[in-house]
Amino acid sequence: MKELWLTAKLDIAESLRARWFAIYCLIFGGLVALLFVFGLTESRVLGFIGLSRLLVTFIQLTMAILPIFVLITTVRSVAGDREAGVFEYLLSLPVGLAAWFWGKIVGRYLIIFLPVFAAMTGAVLWALARGIEVPWGMFAYYTALLAAMGWCFLGIGMLISALARSTDVAQGMAFMVWLTLLLFLDLILLGVMIQEQVRPEVAVGIALANPLQVFRTAALTLFDPQLIVLGPSAFVILDTFGAAGYQVFAILYPIAIGALCAGAGYLFFRRGDLP
Repeated sequence: MKELWLTAKLDIAESLRARWFAIYCLIFGGLVALLFVFGLTESRVLGFIGLSRLLVTFIQLTMAILPIFVLITTVRSVAGDREAGVFEYLLSLPVGLAAWFWGKIVGRYLIIFLPVFAAMTGAVLWALARGIEVPWGMFAYYTALLAAMGWCFLGIGMLISALARSTDVAQGMAFMVWLTLLLFLDLILLGVMIQEQVRPEVAVGIALANPLQVFRTAALTLFDPQLIVLGPSAFVILDTFGAAGYQVFAILYPIAIGALCAGAGYLFFRRGDLP
């Protein structure tokens, strides 16, 4: 455990010095600032006012930004160290492969989640200072969703990084994974179902295998419990899970995906040719 935490601290220190981390913090901090500037805390949409409206908008923007940022920065981890010749020094130090790999994951998870959480906390503090009501239940659930999604794409990124032999290949694979998940959102699946006359249950099942779709749908359940905007697909989801059950599924499923991908990445990393 000591080696793991030392590796995590080293990865955190390296990330804090990197330019991508400054841009990452600026994007999420800037998003919240812009949402306040444009007065979203004073607007009313679908009955949501104040901080609720800001959180709904922030979570939708985060869905598009967070996954690609996590993937691109994470895939450079193992692949970049392999290209830089770090593994040659690693083998000569009293640091186990498991401690190094999982320490990387712990450090990277903290560094990608804390700025997002800080941005949301900043919004809450501003709302409290302005006397705006804080929807604590929504805040807690959205925080859990973001934590689960960050872990999911971190695990996918570490798997890609362990498989790829160069940074360029790893970044290309990460972009293709992100693009594929985007393509298989509602619009693409609706077109496939219409053309091929696929059963709705099958189409919805394919959709729910996509962690981005799960995240998006779960975010909708807080202000649209009946999922009216999804049309007939809502009946399949609600009949299978129920509103509360789906919200739990939307947190546990991405966590499971991230854990499985991280575990597979470690197996490939341990059995592969490190240098």
